[in-house]
Amino acid sequence: MKITFIGTSSGKASQNRFHSSLLFSFNKYNLLVDAGDGISRALMSKGINFETINGILFTHLHPDHFSGLPALIVQMKMMNRNEPLDIFIHESLNAVVEESLLQTYILPDKIEFEINYKTFADDERFMITEEFSFLARKNSHLVKLEKYKVSYPSLSLYSACFLFVAGDKKVIYTSDIGSEEDLLVFGNYVPDILICEATHISPLAIIEKIIKINPGKVYLTHYSDQDIPVISEILANLPSNLKEKVKLATDNLSFEI
Repeated sequence: MKITFIGTSSGKASQNRFHSSLLFSFNKYNLLVDAGDGISRALMSKGINFETINGILFTHLHPDHFSGLPALIVQMKMMNRNEPLDIFIHESLNAVVEESLLQTYILPDKIEFEINYKTFADDERFMITEEFSFLARKNSHLVKLEKYKVSYPSLSLYSACFLFVAGDKKVIYTSDIGSEEDLLVFGNYVPDILICEATHISPLAIIEKIIKINPGKVYLTHYSDQDIPVISEILANLPSNLKEKVKLATDNLSFEI
C-alpha cells in the first residue's frame, strides 16, 4: 500500500500547504480521504490525474475536509471522465452529500460518469476491494455541536476515526478528534502506521498515547503553520526510540508499507 499526503494543513488556510487529505493506493484502487477547499489544485500540484481517483471517503463534513468535492467533480466532468466514482460516506450523511451536489448543479443527467454513493455504518467493516477495507468508529470531534440540534434538528453530527486494512498492513487515521481518548478508539489494534491530527489536542498528549498504542510509525498531520515551531521542538526533544518513530508529515510526502 502506498500513502501520499495530499495536504497537511489544519482548517486554517496556509500559503504553502493544502488542507488535510490523504491518498491510499492499493492494488490499482486509489482512495482519496477527504476533499476540502482547494483539493483540485492540490492534486494537480502533485501531478495526480483526476481520472486515477477511484473513490473518495469523507471523515466528516467540515469545509476543510469536504467543500472541495463539487469543484473536483466538475473538473472530472470537464476532463471527460467516464469511469464511475465511488463516494464513501456514513449513512447519516449520505442525503446531505447528495443534496449538496444537486444544489451546486451537479446533476446525474449532465455528467458522463456514474457517482456511486456507498454508505457505511459505524463500527462495521466495509470492503472496498477484496483485500482493502476500512472500519469507522465515531469520535468526539463534533460533540460540542450537539446543543445546536435543538435549533437545527436536521443536523447530522458524525465524525470518525478509521482503521484501514490492506493485505496484512494496518493504518489508523484519527482524522479530526475531540479528546485524547479518541486516540484509543482502536485500542485493540496495533497499527503499522498511525496518522494523527495535531490541532485539536496537544502534541504532548499525542506522545503519551503513542506509547500506549505502540504503532510502527507515526505521522502528525492537520497542523497550522503557527503550530510548526512548537511541534518541531517537541519532536526534536523526544527520546531516541521515539524520535525515529514520530514524524511531522509534509505535503506530497509519500511512502509504501
